[in-house]
Amino acid sequence: MKLSTLEADLKSRAKAAFSLDDAALAAFALSAPPPHIKADASIAWPISAAKLLKKAPLKIAEELKAAFGAELDPQAVAPGFVNIKLSNAMLFEALKKLGDPDCFKRPDYAGEKINLEFVSANPTGPLHLASGRAATMGDSLARIWRALGAEVSEEYYINDAGRQVVMLGLSLKARLEGKEPPEGGYQGEYLKDMAAAMPKEASGWTDKQFSEYAVAEMLKLHKADMKAFGVNFDRWFRESELHAANASEKALAALKERGMTYEKEGAVWLGTSSVMESDDKDRVLVKSDGKPSYFLNDIAYHQDKFARGFTKVIDIWGADHHGHVPRMEAAVEALGMPKAAFKVIIHQQVFLLRGEEIIKMSKRAGDFIPLRGLVDDVGPDACRFFFASRGPNTHLNFDVELAKKQSNENPVYYVQYVHARIASIFDNAREKGVDPAAAFDEGKVVINDQERALMLKLLWLEKALADSVRDNSPHHLTTYLTELAALFHSFYDQHKVLDPDNKETSAYRLFLLKHVQAVIAKGLDLLGVSAPQRM
Repeated sequence: MKLSTLEADLKSRAKAAFSLDDAALAAFALSAPPPHIKADASIAWPISAAKLLKKAPLKIAEELKAAFGAELDPQAVAPGFVNIKLSNAMLFEALKKLGDPDCFKRPDYAGEKINLEFVSANPTGPLHLASGRAATMGDSLARIWRALGAEVSEEYYINDAGRQVVMLGLSLKARLEGKEPPEGGYQGEYLKDMAAAMPKEASGWTDKQFSEYAVAEMLKLHKADMKAFGVNFDRWFRESELHAANASEKALAALKERGMTYEKEGAVWLGTSSVMESDDKDRVLVKSDGKPSYFLNDIAYHQDKFARGFTKVIDIWGADHHGHVPRMEAAVEALGMPKAAFKVIIHQQVFLLRGEEIIKMSKRAGDFIPLRGLVDDVGPDACRFFFASRGPNTHLNFDVELAKKQSNENPVYYVQYVHARIASIFDNAREKGVDPAAAFDEGKVVINDQERALMLKLLWLEKALADSVRDNSPHHLTTYLTELAALFHSFYDQHKVLDPDNKETSAYRLFLLKHVQAVIAKGLDLLGVSAPQRM
Protein backbone atom coordinates (compact mmCIF):
# COMPACT_ATOMS: atom_id res chain seq x y z
CA MET A 1 0.00 0.00 0.00
CA LYS A 2 1.38 3.43 -0.97
CA LEU A 3 1.20 6.23 1.58
CA SER A 4 -1.08 8.19 -0.75
CA THR A 5 -3.41 5.19 -0.94
CA LEU A 6 -3.38 4.86 2.84
CA GLU A 7 -4.00 8.58 3.20
CA ALA A 8 -6.97 8.42 0.82
CA ASP A 9 -8.42 5.48 2.76
CA LEU A 10 -8.08 7.26 6.12
CA LYS A 11 -9.54 10.44 4.68
CA SER A 12 -12.53 8.43 3.45
CA ARG A 13 -13.04 7.03 6.96
CA ALA A 14 -12.85 10.54 8.44
CA LYS A 15 -15.33 11.82 5.86
CA ALA A 16 -17.83 9.12 6.82
CA ALA A 17 -17.26 9.43 10.55
CA PHE A 18 -17.85 13.20 10.64
CA SER A 19 -20.28 13.50 7.68
CA LEU A 20 -18.08 16.04 5.90
CA ASP A 21 -17.50 17.00 2.28
CA ASP A 22 -14.14 17.01 0.48
CA ALA A 23 -13.56 20.72 1.09
CA ALA A 24 -13.68 20.22 4.85
CA LEU A 25 -10.97 17.58 4.55
CA ALA A 26 -8.63 19.57 2.31
CA ALA A 27 -6.06 19.81 5.11
CA PHE A 28 -6.20 16.11 5.93
CA ALA A 29 -2.75 14.63 5.28
CA LEU A 30 -0.25 12.13 6.57
CA SER A 31 3.02 13.61 7.75
CA ALA A 32 6.24 12.19 9.15
CA PRO A 33 6.38 12.69 12.92
CA PRO A 34 9.53 14.10 14.53
CA PRO A 35 12.17 11.52 15.56
CA HIS A 36 11.26 11.55 19.26
CA ILE A 37 7.68 10.44 18.51
CA LYS A 38 7.37 6.67 18.32
CA ALA A 39 5.00 6.55 15.38
CA ASP A 40 5.19 5.94 11.63
CA ALA A 41 2.87 8.71 10.50
CA SER A 42 0.80 11.45 12.04
CA ILE A 43 -2.41 13.33 11.20
CA ALA A 44 -2.81 16.89 12.51
CA TRP A 45 -6.20 17.49 10.88
CA PRO A 46 -8.16 17.56 14.17
CA ILE A 47 -6.42 20.81 15.10
CA SER A 48 -7.53 22.58 11.92
CA ALA A 49 -11.01 21.02 12.10
CA ALA A 50 -11.77 22.23 15.64
CA LYS A 51 -13.52 25.43 14.56
CA LEU A 52 -15.57 23.69 11.88
CA LEU A 53 -16.70 20.85 14.13
CA LYS A 54 -16.96 23.04 17.24
CA LYS A 55 -15.10 20.50 19.32
CA ALA A 56 -11.78 20.36 21.13
CA PRO A 57 -9.01 19.03 18.85
CA LEU A 58 -8.20 16.19 21.23
CA LYS A 59 -11.87 15.13 21.25
CA ILE A 60 -11.84 15.05 17.43
CA ALA A 61 -8.62 13.04 17.54
CA GLU A 62 -10.25 10.47 19.84
CA GLU A 63 -13.21 10.11 17.46
CA LEU A 64 -10.86 9.85 14.48
CA LYS A 65 -8.89 7.16 16.28
CA ALA A 66 -12.08 5.14 16.68
CA ALA A 67 -12.87 5.54 12.98
CA PHE A 68 -9.46 4.19 11.97
CA GLY A 69 -9.86 0.83 13.72
CA ALA A 70 -7.19 -1.21 15.47
CA GLU A 71 -5.05 -2.35 12.50
CA LEU A 72 -2.92 0.82 12.51
CA ASP A 73 -2.67 1.02 16.31
CA PRO A 74 -3.87 4.65 16.26
CA GLN A 75 -3.15 6.88 19.24
CA ALA A 76 -4.78 10.23 19.98
CA VAL A 77 -2.33 12.66 21.59
CA ALA A 78 -2.48 16.29 22.68
CA PRO A 79 -3.10 18.83 21.41
CA GLY A 80 -4.96 16.97 18.64
CA PHE A 81 -2.81 14.52 16.69
CA VAL A 82 -3.55 10.95 15.68
CA ASN A 83 -0.40 8.86 15.36
CA ILE A 84 -0.43 5.54 13.53
CA LYS A 85 1.92 2.60 13.16
CA LEU A 86 2.23 0.28 10.16
CA SER A 87 2.44 -3.45 10.68
CA ASN A 88 5.47 -5.35 9.44
CA ALA A 89 3.31 -6.95 6.75
CA MET A 90 2.22 -3.51 5.52
CA LEU A 91 5.83 -2.31 5.40
CA PHE A 92 6.99 -5.29 3.33
CA GLU A 93 4.03 -4.94 0.98
CA ALA A 94 4.74 -1.25 0.49
CA LEU A 95 8.45 -1.84 -0.19
CA LYS A 96 7.66 -4.41 -2.86
CA LYS A 97 5.41 -1.92 -4.66
CA LEU A 98 8.30 0.53 -4.94
CA GLY A 99 9.57 -1.58 -7.82
CA ASP A 100 6.45 -0.91 -9.86
CA PRO A 101 7.35 1.55 -12.67
CA ASP A 102 4.02 3.33 -12.11
CA CYS A 103 4.43 3.34 -8.32
CA PHE A 104 4.32 7.11 -7.89
CA LYS A 105 1.58 7.91 -10.37
CA ARG A 106 -1.35 9.73 -8.82
CA PRO A 107 -4.88 10.02 -10.21
CA ASP A 108 -4.93 13.82 -9.78
CA TYR A 109 -2.15 14.13 -12.41
CA ALA A 110 -3.68 11.77 -14.96
CA GLY A 111 -4.59 13.72 -18.10
CA GLU A 112 -2.52 16.75 -17.10
CA LYS A 113 -0.64 18.08 -20.13
CA ILE A 114 2.05 20.55 -19.08
CA ASN A 115 4.16 22.88 -21.20
CA LEU A 116 7.28 23.71 -19.21
CA GLU A 117 9.42 26.48 -20.70
CA PHE A 118 12.79 27.25 -19.14
CA VAL A 119 16.25 28.65 -19.80
CA SER A 120 15.16 30.44 -23.02
CA ALA A 121 18.30 32.59 -22.88
CA ASN A 122 18.68 35.10 -25.70
CA PRO A 123 21.10 33.65 -28.28
CA THR A 124 23.51 36.52 -27.74
CA GLY A 125 26.17 34.70 -25.73
CA PRO A 126 27.03 31.43 -23.97
CA LEU A 127 24.76 30.11 -21.24
CA HIS A 128 25.66 31.29 -17.74
CA LEU A 129 25.16 29.95 -14.22
CA ALA A 130 21.59 31.23 -13.85
CA SER A 131 20.76 29.28 -17.01
CA GLY A 132 22.11 26.17 -15.28
CA ARG A 133 19.88 26.76 -12.28
CA ALA A 134 16.83 27.19 -14.52
CA ALA A 135 17.77 24.10 -16.53
CA THR A 136 18.14 22.00 -13.39
CA MET A 137 14.86 23.22 -11.98
CA GLY A 138 12.91 22.81 -15.19
CA ASP A 139 14.25 19.41 -16.22
CA SER A 140 14.01 17.99 -12.69
CA LEU A 141 10.43 19.18 -12.29
CA ALA A 142 9.54 17.72 -15.68
CA ARG A 143 10.94 14.35 -14.63
CA ILE A 144 9.08 14.48 -11.32
CA TRP A 145 5.78 15.44 -12.95
CA ARG A 146 6.15 12.53 -15.37
CA ALA A 147 6.79 10.16 -12.44
CA LEU A 148 3.55 11.42 -10.89
CA GLY A 149 1.64 10.72 -14.11
CA ALA A 150 1.53 14.03 -15.98
CA GLU A 151 2.49 14.51 -19.62
CA VAL A 152 5.21 17.16 -19.89
CA SER A 153 6.79 18.93 -22.85
CA GLU A 154 10.07 20.75 -22.17
CA GLU A 155 10.45 23.86 -24.30
CA TYR A 156 13.14 26.45 -25.04
CA TYR A 157 12.02 29.77 -26.53
CA ILE A 158 14.48 31.41 -28.92
CA ASN A 159 14.34 35.19 -29.34
CA ASP A 160 15.71 35.14 -32.88
CA ALA A 161 14.14 38.47 -33.85
CA GLY A 162 14.36 42.01 -32.54
CA ARG A 163 17.00 44.57 -31.69
CA GLN A 164 19.23 42.27 -29.63
CA VAL A 165 19.72 40.01 -32.67
CA VAL A 166 20.58 43.02 -34.84
CA MET A 167 23.13 44.21 -32.28
CA LEU A 168 24.61 40.72 -32.04
CA GLY A 169 25.16 40.67 -35.80
CA LEU A 170 26.72 44.15 -35.79
CA SER A 171 28.98 43.15 -32.89
CA LEU A 172 30.17 40.06 -34.77
CA LYS A 173 30.74 42.12 -37.92
CA ALA A 174 32.84 44.59 -35.96
CA ARG A 175 34.97 41.78 -34.51
CA LEU A 176 35.54 40.34 -37.96
CA GLU A 177 36.74 43.75 -39.09
CA GLY A 178 39.03 44.07 -36.08
CA LYS A 179 36.90 46.79 -34.50
CA GLU A 180 35.16 47.24 -31.17
CA PRO A 181 31.42 46.44 -31.06
CA PRO A 182 29.06 49.41 -31.49
CA GLU A 183 27.47 51.15 -28.52
CA GLY A 184 24.94 48.80 -26.97
CA GLY A 185 26.63 45.81 -28.62
CA TYR A 186 28.09 42.66 -27.09
CA GLN A 187 31.64 42.73 -25.76
CA GLY A 188 32.30 39.08 -24.95
CA GLU A 189 35.42 37.24 -26.00
CA TYR A 190 33.20 34.55 -27.53
CA LEU A 191 32.51 36.87 -30.49
CA LYS A 192 36.25 37.15 -31.21
CA ASP A 193 36.45 33.35 -31.31
CA MET A 194 33.39 33.17 -33.55
CA ALA A 195 34.78 35.81 -35.91
CA ALA A 196 38.09 33.94 -36.20
CA ALA A 197 36.25 30.82 -37.38
CA MET A 198 34.01 32.51 -39.96
CA PRO A 199 34.25 31.63 -43.67
CA LYS A 200 36.25 33.92 -45.96
CA GLU A 201 33.20 35.10 -47.87
CA ALA A 202 31.72 36.56 -44.65
CA SER A 203 33.46 39.88 -45.35
CA GLY A 204 30.87 40.53 -48.05
CA TRP A 205 27.82 39.58 -46.00
CA THR A 206 24.87 41.83 -45.25
CA ASP A 207 24.09 42.84 -41.67
CA LYS A 208 21.18 40.38 -41.71
CA GLN A 209 23.49 37.50 -42.68
CA PHE A 210 25.79 38.36 -39.78
CA SER A 211 22.82 38.22 -37.40
CA GLU A 212 21.56 34.92 -38.77
CA TYR A 213 25.02 33.36 -38.59
CA ALA A 214 25.62 34.58 -35.05
CA VAL A 215 22.27 33.25 -33.83
CA ALA A 216 22.86 29.88 -35.51
CA GLU A 217 26.30 29.53 -33.94
CA MET A 218 25.05 30.56 -30.51
CA LEU A 219 22.24 28.02 -30.73
CA LYS A 220 24.76 25.28 -31.51
CA LEU A 221 26.56 26.21 -28.29
CA HIS A 222 23.33 26.35 -26.27
CA LYS A 223 22.21 22.96 -27.55
CA ALA A 224 25.61 21.41 -26.88
CA ASP A 225 25.66 22.90 -23.36
CA MET A 226 22.20 21.55 -22.58
CA LYS A 227 23.10 18.11 -23.92
CA ALA A 228 26.22 18.04 -21.73
CA PHE A 229 24.00 19.08 -18.83
CA GLY A 230 21.61 16.19 -19.43
CA VAL A 231 18.68 18.31 -20.64
CA ASN A 232 16.87 17.31 -23.83
CA PHE A 233 14.20 19.78 -24.87
CA ASP A 234 11.17 18.47 -26.71
CA ARG A 235 11.00 21.67 -28.74
CA TRP A 236 13.19 24.66 -29.53
CA PHE A 237 10.54 27.26 -30.43
CA ARG A 238 11.68 30.25 -32.49
CA GLU A 239 10.10 33.69 -32.16
CA SER A 240 10.33 33.93 -35.95
CA GLU A 241 7.76 31.10 -36.12
CA LEU A 242 5.25 33.41 -34.47
CA HIS A 243 5.92 36.18 -36.98
CA ALA A 244 5.60 33.77 -39.90
CA ALA A 245 2.20 32.63 -38.59
CA ASN A 246 0.95 36.19 -37.92
CA ALA A 247 0.46 35.07 -34.33
CA SER A 248 0.55 38.60 -32.88
CA GLU A 249 -2.31 39.71 -35.15
CA LYS A 250 -4.32 36.64 -34.14
CA ALA A 251 -3.71 37.28 -30.45
CA LEU A 252 -4.74 40.92 -30.85
CA ALA A 253 -7.93 39.85 -32.62
CA ALA A 254 -8.75 37.43 -29.83
CA LEU A 255 -8.27 40.11 -27.18
CA LYS A 256 -10.39 42.59 -29.13
CA GLU A 257 -13.14 40.00 -29.52
CA ARG A 258 -13.20 39.55 -25.75
CA GLY A 259 -13.44 43.30 -25.24
CA MET A 260 -10.07 43.52 -23.50
CA THR A 261 -8.50 46.29 -25.61
CA TYR A 262 -8.97 49.99 -26.22
CA GLU A 263 -7.26 52.73 -28.24
CA LYS A 264 -5.56 55.80 -26.82
CA GLU A 265 -3.01 58.25 -28.24
CA GLY A 266 -2.83 56.27 -31.47
CA ALA A 267 -1.87 53.04 -29.71
CA VAL A 268 -3.79 49.88 -28.78
CA TRP A 269 -3.79 49.00 -25.08
CA LEU A 270 -4.65 45.92 -23.02
CA GLY A 271 -7.26 47.07 -20.52
CA THR A 272 -6.87 44.70 -17.59
CA SER A 273 -6.07 46.95 -14.63
CA SER A 274 -9.71 47.79 -13.94
CA VAL A 275 -10.99 44.21 -14.08
CA MET A 276 -8.16 42.01 -12.78
CA GLU A 277 -6.44 42.00 -9.42
CA SER A 278 -3.23 40.59 -10.89
CA ASP A 279 -2.40 43.72 -12.93
CA ASP A 280 -1.89 47.28 -11.70
CA LYS A 281 -1.88 49.19 -15.00
CA ASP A 282 -2.73 48.92 -18.68
CA ARG A 283 0.00 48.28 -21.23
CA VAL A 284 0.57 48.91 -24.92
CA LEU A 285 -0.06 46.09 -27.37
CA VAL A 286 0.41 48.02 -30.60
CA LYS A 287 2.54 51.17 -30.57
CA SER A 288 1.50 54.41 -32.22
CA ASP A 289 3.75 53.60 -35.19
CA GLY A 290 1.69 50.46 -35.81
CA LYS A 291 4.37 48.00 -34.63
CA PRO A 292 3.45 45.29 -32.12
CA SER A 293 5.04 45.57 -28.69
CA TYR A 294 7.19 42.79 -27.27
CA PHE A 295 4.37 42.23 -24.80
CA LEU A 296 1.95 41.37 -27.62
CA ASN A 297 4.47 38.91 -29.07
CA ASP A 298 4.73 37.28 -25.66
CA ILE A 299 0.95 37.02 -25.42
CA ALA A 300 0.89 35.42 -28.86
CA TYR A 301 3.45 32.87 -27.79
CA HIS A 302 1.40 31.84 -24.76
CA GLN A 303 -1.78 31.71 -26.83
CA ASP A 304 0.09 29.33 -29.15
CA LYS A 305 0.97 27.10 -26.20
CA PHE A 306 -2.64 26.76 -25.12
CA ALA A 307 -3.72 26.23 -28.74
CA ARG A 308 -1.42 23.19 -28.80
CA GLY A 309 -3.62 21.57 -26.15
CA PHE A 310 -1.67 22.12 -22.95
CA THR A 311 -3.80 22.21 -19.81
CA LYS A 312 -1.10 24.00 -17.82
CA VAL A 313 1.61 26.40 -18.98
CA ILE A 314 4.59 26.98 -16.68
CA ASP A 315 7.44 29.42 -17.32
CA ILE A 316 10.69 29.56 -15.35
CA TRP A 317 12.19 33.07 -15.41
CA GLY A 318 15.13 34.80 -13.80
CA ALA A 319 14.69 37.38 -11.05
CA ASP A 320 15.14 40.26 -13.51
CA HIS A 321 11.79 39.31 -15.10
CA HIS A 322 9.84 39.53 -11.85
CA GLY A 323 7.98 42.68 -12.91
CA HIS A 324 6.71 40.96 -16.04
CA VAL A 325 4.74 38.34 -14.09
CA PRO A 326 1.56 40.33 -13.25
CA ARG A 327 1.09 41.54 -16.83
CA MET A 328 1.46 38.03 -18.26
CA GLU A 329 -0.94 36.58 -15.69
CA ALA A 330 -3.46 39.25 -16.64
CA ALA A 331 -2.88 38.66 -20.36
CA VAL A 332 -3.47 34.90 -20.08
CA GLU A 333 -6.71 35.54 -18.19
CA ALA A 334 -7.68 38.11 -20.83
CA LEU A 335 -7.33 35.35 -23.43
CA GLY A 336 -9.98 33.43 -21.49
CA MET A 337 -7.75 30.87 -19.81
CA PRO A 338 -8.29 29.84 -16.16
CA LYS A 339 -5.98 31.58 -13.71
CA ALA A 340 -4.67 28.23 -12.46
CA ALA A 341 -3.62 27.22 -15.98
CA PHE A 342 -0.61 29.58 -15.99
CA LYS A 343 2.27 29.73 -13.53
CA VAL A 344 5.57 31.62 -13.50
CA ILE A 345 8.42 30.36 -11.31
CA ILE A 346 11.00 33.02 -10.51
CA HIS A 347 14.47 31.87 -9.50
CA GLN A 348 17.08 34.01 -7.82
CA GLN A 349 20.70 34.53 -8.80
CA VAL A 350 23.63 32.15 -8.51
CA PHE A 351 26.90 33.34 -7.00
CA LEU A 352 30.02 31.36 -7.69
CA LEU A 353 32.40 31.08 -4.76
CA ARG A 354 36.13 30.75 -5.35
CA GLY A 355 37.64 30.85 -1.91
CA GLU A 356 35.74 33.67 -0.22
CA GLU A 357 35.32 35.76 -3.36
CA ILE A 358 31.98 35.97 -5.13
CA ILE A 359 32.37 36.57 -8.85
CA LYS A 360 29.58 38.66 -10.37
CA MET A 361 28.53 38.16 -13.96
CA SER A 362 27.45 40.34 -16.87
CA LYS A 363 26.73 38.79 -20.26
CA ARG A 364 26.87 42.02 -22.23
CA ALA A 365 30.27 43.05 -20.86
CA GLY A 366 31.58 39.55 -21.34
CA ASP A 367 32.60 39.35 -17.67
CA PHE A 368 30.88 36.12 -16.64
CA ILE A 369 31.47 32.45 -15.96
CA PRO A 370 29.88 30.28 -18.66
CA LEU A 371 27.87 27.28 -17.50
CA ARG A 372 29.98 24.94 -19.64
CA GLY A 373 33.11 26.03 -17.78
CA LEU A 374 31.57 25.06 -14.44
CA VAL A 375 30.32 21.74 -15.83
CA ASP A 376 33.78 20.93 -17.15
CA ASP A 377 35.31 21.86 -13.78
CA VAL A 378 33.06 20.02 -11.31
CA GLY A 379 30.97 17.73 -13.53
CA PRO A 380 27.27 17.75 -14.42
CA ASP A 381 26.26 15.66 -11.39
CA ALA A 382 27.58 18.15 -8.84
CA CYS A 383 26.18 21.05 -10.86
CA ARG A 384 22.68 19.64 -10.99
CA PHE A 385 22.57 18.45 -7.37
CA PHE A 386 23.90 21.76 -6.05
CA PHE A 387 21.57 23.83 -8.25
CA ALA A 388 18.61 21.74 -7.09
CA SER A 389 19.48 22.00 -3.40
CA ARG A 390 17.85 25.38 -2.78
CA GLY A 391 14.36 26.64 -3.44
CA PRO A 392 13.95 29.14 -6.30
CA ASN A 393 13.19 32.02 -3.93
CA THR A 394 16.64 31.94 -2.33
CA HIS A 395 20.00 33.04 -3.73
CA LEU A 396 22.43 30.20 -4.31
CA ASN A 397 26.10 30.30 -3.38
CA PHE A 398 27.86 27.60 -5.39
CA ASP A 399 30.99 26.42 -3.60
CA VAL A 400 33.25 25.07 -6.35
CA GLU A 401 35.79 23.51 -4.00
CA LEU A 402 33.08 21.67 -2.05
CA ALA A 403 31.52 20.40 -5.30
CA LYS A 404 34.86 18.84 -6.29
CA LYS A 405 35.52 17.06 -2.99
CA GLN A 406 35.45 13.26 -2.98
CA SER A 407 34.21 13.00 0.59
CA ASN A 408 31.01 12.99 2.64
CA GLU A 409 31.27 16.77 2.98
CA ASN A 410 30.08 16.95 -0.61
CA PRO A 411 26.31 16.25 -0.55
CA VAL A 412 26.11 14.68 -4.01
CA TYR A 413 29.07 12.40 -3.23
CA TYR A 414 27.42 11.53 0.11
CA VAL A 415 24.25 10.34 -1.68
CA GLN A 416 25.94 8.67 -4.66
CA TYR A 417 28.24 6.75 -2.33
CA VAL A 418 25.23 4.94 -0.85
CA HIS A 419 24.37 3.54 -4.27
CA ALA A 420 27.97 2.49 -4.90
CA ARG A 421 28.38 1.06 -1.37
CA ILE A 422 25.31 -1.13 -1.76
CA ALA A 423 26.53 -2.31 -5.17
CA SER A 424 29.77 -3.44 -3.52
CA ILE A 425 27.78 -5.26 -0.80
CA PHE A 426 25.90 -7.17 -3.51
CA ASP A 427 29.20 -8.02 -5.22
CA ASN A 428 30.59 -9.24 -1.92
CA ALA A 429 27.49 -11.37 -1.34
CA ARG A 430 27.90 -13.09 -4.70
CA GLU A 431 31.59 -13.72 -4.02
CA LYS A 432 30.58 -15.45 -0.78
CA GLY A 433 27.93 -17.52 -2.54
CA VAL A 434 25.01 -15.56 -1.06
CA ASP A 435 22.10 -14.95 -3.40
CA PRO A 436 21.14 -11.22 -3.09
CA ALA A 437 17.60 -12.18 -4.13
CA ALA A 438 17.18 -15.06 -1.67
CA ALA A 439 13.78 -15.45 -0.04
CA PHE A 440 13.14 -15.09 3.69
CA ASP A 441 10.25 -15.54 6.07
CA GLU A 442 8.78 -12.05 6.55
CA GLY A 443 6.74 -13.20 9.53
CA LYS A 444 9.86 -14.12 11.50
CA VAL A 445 11.77 -10.90 10.86
CA VAL A 446 12.49 -8.71 13.87
CA ILE A 447 12.86 -5.16 12.53
CA ASN A 448 15.26 -3.02 14.54
CA ASP A 449 14.97 0.76 14.88
CA GLN A 450 17.50 1.62 12.16
CA GLU A 451 15.89 -0.78 9.70
CA ARG A 452 12.42 0.53 10.43
CA ALA A 453 13.62 4.11 9.93
CA LEU A 454 15.04 3.13 6.53
CA MET A 455 11.83 1.35 5.50
CA LEU A 456 9.65 4.27 6.43
CA LYS A 457 11.92 6.79 4.73
CA LEU A 458 11.67 4.83 1.50
CA LEU A 459 7.89 5.20 1.61
CA TRP A 460 8.12 8.98 2.07
CA LEU A 461 9.77 9.47 -1.34
CA GLU A 462 6.27 9.80 -2.74
CA LYS A 463 5.61 12.81 -0.51
CA ALA A 464 8.96 14.40 -1.42
CA LEU A 465 7.92 14.27 -5.07
CA ALA A 466 4.49 15.71 -4.34
CA ASP A 467 6.06 18.49 -2.26
CA SER A 468 8.47 19.27 -5.10
CA VAL A 469 5.70 19.94 -7.61
CA ARG A 470 3.54 21.68 -5.02
CA ASP A 471 6.33 24.17 -4.30
CA ASN A 472 7.77 24.12 -7.84
CA SER A 473 11.18 23.18 -6.48
CA PRO A 474 13.21 19.94 -6.53
CA HIS A 475 15.03 20.91 -3.31
CA HIS A 476 12.61 18.66 -1.39
CA LEU A 477 14.10 15.73 -3.30
CA THR A 478 17.75 16.62 -2.60
CA THR A 479 16.86 17.01 1.08
CA TYR A 480 15.08 13.66 1.06
CA LEU A 481 18.00 11.86 -0.56
CA THR A 482 20.48 13.36 1.89
CA GLU A 483 18.33 12.24 4.83
CA LEU A 484 17.93 8.76 3.35
CA ALA A 485 21.71 8.53 2.89
CA ALA A 486 22.23 9.50 6.54
CA LEU A 487 19.84 6.75 7.67
CA PHE A 488 21.68 4.20 5.55
CA HIS A 489 25.06 5.21 6.97
CA SER A 490 23.64 4.98 10.50
CA PHE A 491 22.29 1.49 9.80
CA TYR A 492 25.47 0.27 8.09
CA ASP A 493 27.70 1.53 10.89
CA GLN A 494 25.77 -0.52 13.44
CA HIS A 495 24.70 -3.69 11.66
CA LYS A 496 26.33 -6.42 9.61
CA VAL A 497 24.47 -7.11 6.36
CA LEU A 498 26.06 -10.44 5.48
CA ASP A 499 25.86 -12.77 8.44
CA PRO A 500 27.12 -16.28 7.54
CA ASP A 501 25.49 -17.65 10.70
CA ASN A 502 22.07 -16.26 9.88
CA LYS A 503 20.97 -16.63 6.27
CA GLU A 504 17.48 -15.30 7.01
CA THR A 505 18.85 -12.03 8.39
CA SER A 506 21.25 -11.69 5.47
CA ALA A 507 18.48 -12.24 2.93
CA TYR A 508 16.19 -9.76 4.68
CA ARG A 509 18.85 -7.05 4.89
CA LEU A 510 19.86 -7.55 1.27
CA PHE A 511 16.17 -7.18 0.36
CA LEU A 512 16.05 -3.91 2.32
CA LEU A 513 19.25 -2.56 0.77
CA LYS A 514 18.05 -3.47 -2.72
CA HIS A 515 15.15 -1.08 -2.20
CA VAL A 516 17.36 1.60 -0.66
CA GLN A 517 19.62 1.43 -3.70
CA ALA A 518 16.66 1.52 -6.10
CA VAL A 519 15.15 4.58 -4.41
CA ILE A 520 18.52 6.37 -4.39
CA ALA A 521 18.88 5.61 -8.11
CA LYS A 522 15.32 6.77 -8.80
CA GLY A 523 15.73 9.98 -6.85
CA LEU A 524 19.05 10.83 -8.48
CA ASP A 525 17.62 10.10 -11.92
CA LEU A 526 14.74 12.50 -11.27
CA LEU A 527 17.38 15.15 -10.57
CA GLY A 528 19.32 14.24 -13.72
CA VAL A 529 22.21 12.90 -11.62
CA SER A 530 23.96 9.57 -12.20
CA ALA A 531 23.96 6.66 -9.74
CA PRO A 532 27.47 5.12 -10.02
CA GLN A 533 28.18 1.48 -9.29
CA ARG A 534 31.69 2.29 -8.05
CA MET A 535 33.33 5.38 -6.58
